[in-house]
Amino acid sequence: MASIERFEDIEAGQNARRLTSAIYTATKAGEFGRNFGLRDQIRRASVSVMSNIAEGLERGGDREFLQFLSQAKGSAGEVRLQLYAALDAGYIDQTQFETLYSSASTCSRHIAGFMRYLEQSPLKGSKYR
Repeated sequence: MASIERFEDIEAGQNARRLTSAIYTATKAGEFGRNFGLRDQIRRASVSVMSNIAEGLERGGDREFLQFLSQAKGSAGEVRLQLYAALDAGYIDQTQFETLYSSASTCSRHIAGFMRYLEQSPLKGSKYR
């Protein structure tokens, strides 16, 4: 495996950053922008995806990294659930929902794949960078 030294080196991290950007864009204006509770919660969840990947990487240990990746995956699931709330409230349309939901699902899949890779890595028990 190539050396992983930065959050930006991880594909799941790159996807999480794109998801967060898209969530912030979708929640800026209109009624969604004025619903501080849902707006702030979905933003925090999307930032949590990125934050947990980065924090896990910085911890350096395999067990901790996998734990933080699991938390990141959970946060991506939280984003998907909150997108349903936004759709049902009329804050986003079906097209926006599908685009954002797909992005959050992609994050989850990449995180899960990365976790599987790390669990099966011959470097198991060592730092991943």
